[in-house]
Amino acid sequence: MIVIEHNLDVIKQADWIVDMGPEGGDGGGLVIAEGIPKDIAKIKNSYTGQYLKKIFTSSEKISRKTK
Repeated sequence: MIVIEHNLDVIKQADWIVDMGPEGGDGGGLVIAEGIPKDIAKIKNSYTGQYLKKIFTSSEKISRKTK
């Protein structure tokens, strides 16, 4: 299934991401990153990756505190 999505709660659960950009409309159309969400979070020039990194970093801090 292919889904065009901007909700990070949905994106972080995806099996595979193809991140298009770098901008929207005429400023986009290129594949910026491709892979599983944790791999996308490591790609610095991906806007999606930057936001996923924040989500994964904060959830790791929370899980460490609860252990």
